[in-house]
Amino acid sequence: MNEEKLNVQSQSSKQPLVVWVIFFAAIISFMGLGLVDPILPAIASQLHATPSQVSLLFSSYNLITGIAMLITGVVSSRIGIKWTLLMGILFTIVFSALAGSSNGIWQIVSFRGGWGLGNSLFIATALSAIVGLSLGGTARAIILYEAAIGLGISVGPLLGGELGSISWRGPFYGVSALMIVAFLALLLKMPQVPKPKVKGSVLDPIKALKFPGLFRLGLTAFLYNIGFFTLMAYSPFVMKLDEHGLGYVFLGWGLCLAITSVFVAPRLQARFGTIKSMCAMLILFALTLLAMGIWADSPTVVIIAVIVAGLFLGTNNTLITTAVMEVAPVERATASAAYSFVRFIGGAIGPWLANKLAETYSPHVPFITGAIFVLLAMLVVAFGRKHLLHVDKITH
Repeated sequence: MNEEKLNVQSQSSKQPLVVWVIFFAAIISFMGLGLVDPILPAIASQLHATPSQVSLLFSSYNLITGIAMLITGVVSSRIGIKWTLLMGILFTIVFSALAGSSNGIWQIVSFRGGWGLGNSLFIATALSAIVGLSLGGTARAIILYEAAIGLGISVGPLLGGELGSISWRGPFYGVSALMIVAFLALLLKMPQVPKPKVKGSVLDPIKALKFPGLFRLGLTAFLYNIGFFTLMAYSPFVMKLDEHGLGYVFLGWGLCLAITSVFVAPRLQARFGTIKSMCAMLILFALTLLAMGIWADSPTVVIIAVIVAGLFLGTNNTLITTAVMEVAPVERATASAAYSFVRFIGGAIGPWLANKLAETYSPHVPFITGAIFVLLAMLVVAFGRKHLLHVDKITH
């Protein structure tokens, strides 16, 4: 098993075409997250909005994504994986274009919520589809999925910076155009996947959280995502860079995230186990946020710390997603929906909280607060080891 994990690149090339189609669509989908980062200060300036108001672009997106996770199983079990993916992409196409056509911050925030609905239908279904359709087991499928996330997040800011330098509307229209490509690729290349024999229920993800291991991982991700989105939504306001500069910083961050999610996470998992590796990455990320908090007045320190944080975030994302797929005796799609429901709520709180703390106190407080939440996430994992030890036995 260890040798298999260390041979991801050669093995993953043998995947069926449909897996690569979903992989491509996932890259474009996750571009939408990082694409917005370089234009946050520009939106605040041109639409006369405060940083905390602009941060709601992340909050509304994540909140609706999290809540809508409860219906992804209901939808996919009734119309099938292919049409659920296509519906999610269609929502993204429409609402990202509407956001680009908006003239006020509250309009954009609202349309980002609709974008989040499309995102939820796509990402939860894409994860279960890649796991179900790929060859070589769950661990390799998760690495492929995380690679798509990393590539999308890394390329997104670069494209967002280039389009954003023309107009803050550019990235929104860019996402819409790219998702049209993804829509056509899936429509033409993805075959129909048999529907589950049992129809999903809105309550299935909630019921899945009764399993202690899944609940622990969900709570970990809730706390960790507050720190994650503190970095995503607040750091652009303290780096003192234009759209191009922010695009390149988050490109570096995303490349670090992509590389470690594919190549570093499997090695750490094989050598030290999932739980120890996860705790180590959370501690390192918390220390990075703490450094950003201490030296928040130094754009250089913040820029370097953002890029370095990608190393720990990419590794942890793969570790925790792999664990979620194995920790509870429920359908993978249900486990993914339950976990995502909890973690995206944290992702909704983090951006607004960070910018509100900065406005109320000082630029240092958001990063220090984020570090505290990430340390709490580590403690949830460390003290819940007895509920998670079987994950190491499966993946080690």
